[in-house]
Amino acid sequence: MTRKDELSPAPALTKGAEVDLDIDKLAFGGKALGRINGLVVFVAGALPGQRLRVRLTRKKAHFAEAGVIELLEQSPAYTPPRCRHFGLCGGCPWQNLAYEAQLHWKRQHVQECLEHLAGLRPEDIRPTCASPEQFYYRNKMEFTFAPRPWLPAEELAAGKNPHEAGGALGLHAPGSFQRVFDLTECHLQSSQTGDLVTAVRDRVRASGLPVYDTRRHTGFWRFLVLREGKNTGQTLAHLITTDQGDPKAVNALGAYLRERFPVITTLVHSVNAKKAQVAQGQGERALWGPGFIEERLAGRRFRISAGSFFQTNTRAAEALYDAVIRLAELTGGETVWDLYCGAGSIALCLADRARRVVGFELLEAAIQDAYANSRLNGVDNCQFLAGDLKDCLREAITSSHHRPPDVVITDPPRAGMHPQVIKALLEIAPRRIIAVSCNPATLARDLALLQERYDIAAVEPFDLFPHTAHIECVVRLERR
Repeated sequence: MTRKDELSPAPALTKGAEVDLDIDKLAFGGKALGRINGLVVFVAGALPGQRLRVRLTRKKAHFAEAGVIELLEQSPAYTPPRCRHFGLCGGCPWQNLAYEAQLHWKRQHVQECLEHLAGLRPEDIRPTCASPEQFYYRNKMEFTFAPRPWLPAEELAAGKNPHEAGGALGLHAPGSFQRVFDLTECHLQSSQTGDLVTAVRDRVRASGLPVYDTRRHTGFWRFLVLREGKNTGQTLAHLITTDQGDPKAVNALGAYLRERFPVITTLVHSVNAKKAQVAQGQGERALWGPGFIEERLAGRRFRISAGSFFQTNTRAAEALYDAVIRLAELTGGETVWDLYCGAGSIALCLADRARRVVGFELLEAAIQDAYANSRLNGVDNCQFLAGDLKDCLREAITSSHHRPPDVVITDPPRAGMHPQVIKALLEIAPRRIIAVSCNPATLARDLALLQERYDIAAVEPFDLFPHTAHIECVVRLERR
C-alpha cells in the first residue's frame, strides 16, 4: 500500500518555500551549498554535513539562497564556538567548524579556482599550511564607534532599548557598515582586547561628546585601532576622530588609558573629517611614546606606524615568507623585483640572498616605511619606487638604470594584477616568478594569462586567517 506522503508533491521552489536541505560543501567565499532537485541553494552560516530546515529567501533560474529555520542534524565537523559574540559578529564565521575541516575547504577552494581557470590538477596543490595560532593571532584590529549599539531581534523582543545604552564601540554585524554591536570579548587579537574596548567605550560615553553618525555625518569619535607586536610585546592604540570636538577629550582619554593599560606603549590621535568610513586619519600626533611600534619577522625588524600596512598574522606570515624565500631559489647574484612591495617586508627578507632588490608600490607612505625599515636593518641593496605599477614597470623596462630582473615577486591586492602589469611581466620574461595572492579567483585569472610563457611549478596555500574563508597562496612559475 502506498503511503500518503509518498504521493505528496515536492514543495514548489519559490521564494518563501520551506524545505529540508542537506549541506554538501562550503563554496568559494564561505557560504554553504546544498541541492534540491538539482538546484544549487546557498545558505550563510551552515556547515557541510548538516541537515537543515530552510526558507528560500531568493530564487533565480540557476540558484537560490536560503536562511536556516531549524537544525535537523548536526555536522560531524561542528565544534562549539568559543566567543559569546559568534553569529552576531562577522569576524569569525567558521569558528564553529573544526580547524582541520577549515584547512580542507580552503585547499578545496584554491583547487577549484586553479583547476577551472588555470588548468591545474589537484595533485599540484599542497595541503594548506596551518596558522601556528588559531586564536589571538591578529596583530591589528579596527573597532568602530556608532551612535547606538545594534541589537539582535531576540534582545529587542526581550525589551532591551539600544537608545538607552549610549554610543557603541565594537565590530560590524555581518553585511552592514552601519550596524555596530558592543564588543565585550574577542579571541582574535589578544586576551586584553575586550577589557580595553570596554574601557574606551565607557570613557567615551562619559565624555559628553557624541560619536560619529554615518547618516548625518556629525559627531566626534570614529575609530579605535589596536596594533600589536606579537614578537616584541609592544602595543599601539590609535584614536581617530572628526574635527567636530575638543582634542582635550582625547588627551583625557589617553591619560586614563596610560594609567589603566600599561601594555599600551604608544597612543596616537589623528583626524578623519571625510565621509568615507575608513579607519585612517591625517595629522597624526603621538600623545605618548614614539608613535610607532616595532615587530620582528623572518629575522628582520620592522617599524609599524599607525597607518602602515603589515601582514595581519605575524607568525603565519613567517611561514609564508619562508616559502617565498625557498621557492625563489636565490643564489646571491640575482636582481629581484618586488611588485606591490608595501613597506618592503618581502624585499628585506630576500635582500641578503640577492644582488639587488627593487620594490614597486603605489603608496608613497609605504615607500617611506620601506626605506625606514631598510635603515633599521642595515640593508643597502634595496631600492623602492613609488607610482602606479603599470607605469613604473614600463619606465623600468626602458630605463638603462635598471637591470632586468632574474626573479620577480608579486603580491597584489585582492583584485589581482592589472592586465598591463601582466603584459609587462611577459615582456620582461624573468626566469622565475613567485606569485603571492590573497584571492584564489584573481590568482587563477592571472596565472592563466602568464601560462603563455610560464609553467606552474608549485602551489602552496597558507592559512593566515583562521575561522574565515580567506586563504593565501604562494605559486612558483618557471619560464619555458
